[in-house]
Amino acid sequence: MLRYLSRRLLLIIPTLLCILVVNFLIVQAAPGGPVEQAIARLQGFGGHSMGGGGEVAAVGGAGRSSRGLDPALIEEIKHHYGFDKPLHQRLWLLLKNYAQLDLGNSFFRGAKVTDLIVQKLPVSLSLGLWATLITYLISIPLGIRKAIRNGSAFDVWSSTAIIVGYAMPAFLFAILLIVVFAGGSYVNWFPVQGLVSDNFDSLSTLGKVGDYLWHLVLPVTALVIGGFATLTILTKNSFLNEISRQYVITARAKGLTERRVLYGHVFRNAMLLVVAGVPSALIEVFFAGSLLIETIFNLDGLGRMSYEAAVSRDYPVVFGALFLFTLFGLLIKLIGDLCYTLLDPRIDFSARTA
Repeated sequence: MLRYLSRRLLLIIPTLLCILVVNFLIVQAAPGGPVEQAIARLQGFGGHSMGGGGEVAAVGGAGRSSRGLDPALIEEIKHHYGFDKPLHQRLWLLLKNYAQLDLGNSFFRGAKVTDLIVQKLPVSLSLGLWATLITYLISIPLGIRKAIRNGSAFDVWSSTAIIVGYAMPAFLFAILLIVVFAGGSYVNWFPVQGLVSDNFDSLSTLGKVGDYLWHLVLPVTALVIGGFATLTILTKNSFLNEISRQYVITARAKGLTERRVLYGHVFRNAMLLVVAGVPSALIEVFFAGSLLIETIFNLDGLGRMSYEAAVSRDYPVVFGALFLFTLFGLLIKLIGDLCYTLLDPRIDFSARTA
């Protein structure tokens, strides 16, 4: 087991290296880099706008000198952003700094990338952890109940509701929640933006907890709707597959209660497939859904920061967020493998290769 863990941890290093190199080369080839953004701002163009890529690229190309900018100023801008060095030197400097856990400084935010990540991380963690916890607390019992009552009226109408929820995009469901519950057209029960209220610091400890949870209701509900459907169906199918096996028939023939059969024998084996889906579920909640939800509910988290950095070509922030997301995803997959051994001690990773 320890040898397997060592191999997997060592494998993380070349994986991170390859991902950083590939994305570095892709980003360098993208038009409208930070130098062009800075030049565009000096010449009055909207360098940070989504639709300004063509203008910015044109400004950064042959039209620089014709628009009256001093070539010395352009060289100074290149030096400021590190683009006065050849491509291979910039790549080597990036990898060297990351090996020392130095993620660099933001081009446009005036702060270290590490400080920005630490500042934005609580919002993304709050959304991801609460959404994942609630999804599992609801989906696993519901999936078990659907498997036990397979084909019943309960199974049919709950499956219909699950399919409808799965088909509805998270951002559309978030807008629906705002319209209905956040003062859109009906009631105004929940806040529509931020993670805490403006008077959060003046509240009591219990008041702070309540205010924090109150702000999380709508964004977490919007995140849960997609993963909830997938996990429920996966749990149901896993239980149905195990219930039909010979060892379940034997356990019932021995006179064991249905509860003992389900939760003493079937549950452990059925949960292996569910545990296998934990890494993908966490990664989907943190990285796929967080951007839109953070934007809709005006939450200043990692997803929104990464999007804004990509639009403004703030490369240190883009690479820092990418590094964190990749490392987090690899560690979650490793934790998912370790959970197998807790559910089924027969699984021996020492005989596996990484």
